[in-house]
Amino acid sequence: MPWKYGRCLRRAFALTMGLIVLATAAAQQPLPPPASTSKTLPMPREGPAAGVPATDPLAVPSFWDPRRRPERPDLSRITIIRFLTETDYPPFDYAGPDGAPIGFNVDLARLICEEIKASCTVQMRRFDTLIASLQSNNGDAVIASIAPTPELRQRVDFTDPYYRTPARFVSRRDVQFKDVRPEDLEGKKIGVIGGTAHDAYLKALFTEAEVHPYPTADAARAALRRGEVDLLFGDGVALAFWLNGTDSGGCCVFRGGPFLESRYFGEGIGIAVRHGNDTLRQALNWALFQLWEKGRFTDLWLRYFPISPF
Repeated sequence: MPWKYGRCLRRAFALTMGLIVLATAAAQQPLPPPASTSKTLPMPREGPAAGVPATDPLAVPSFWDPRRRPERPDLSRITIIRFLTETDYPPFDYAGPDGAPIGFNVDLARLICEEIKASCTVQMRRFDTLIASLQSNNGDAVIASIAPTPELRQRVDFTDPYYRTPARFVSRRDVQFKDVRPEDLEGKKIGVIGGTAHDAYLKALFTEAEVHPYPTADAARAALRRGEVDLLFGDGVALAFWLNGTDSGGCCVFRGGPFLESRYFGEGIGIAVRHGNDTLRQALNWALFQLWEKGRFTDLWLRYFPISPF
């Protein structure tokens, strides 16, 4: 799997997000807190058994194991954190109207600095230059939706995951499904972007379904709207924004729960630091857990994900 999470999906996702950039920009303004900051959805088991109904559209998953509470590290040596991020991957990181970086990753970086009580800078760079810039000491940490791979781990270290990228099924609103387990979808037509991890997953585990690969996300979504396929299977984050945007026309909804098989969909998204920088890595892990426990991560998540990918 490419170390930049689904490059082709990311580009399609960015185009979809163009229709809701204004709404995302508005989300940068202070908002009243949600009615509850403690909504949680237990992370499902990996594999097909994960297809359990998700009943709360605002469910916020916990990516941190409460049994592994990190100890507070010595933060006295951390006075400033120079974050690096990507230039164009909305809503995670992109340039605002004034050219300054904004987005989910950017806001999270600033919350981390508040928790650590350190100064914070966020600089945007081309994605393909981020790791080299980190290794050249032009920044201290990269927060840019990077999925760790064995090759990348030879170059940099990563924090614990701060979010994961689930796979989800989507169907038209007027079509009902009792469940989306392999045995429930025998003979059903499932659209997917060809050549992706989602395509491979369907072919490996949903062997009795008819898998229909399409060249692009737009083509697969159009096929679902026209009724050429019964279901669409793909990246839950991109699908969540499509469902919430104008392109979907309110046609469709998630069916079943998230699929998180790490062999196909990765182990999660982490923050990269230079090899051996355990002081910063441990501080980031501690700050992320604190933000979750205090509900601040939940507040931020709900601003950017009005329909939960989980």
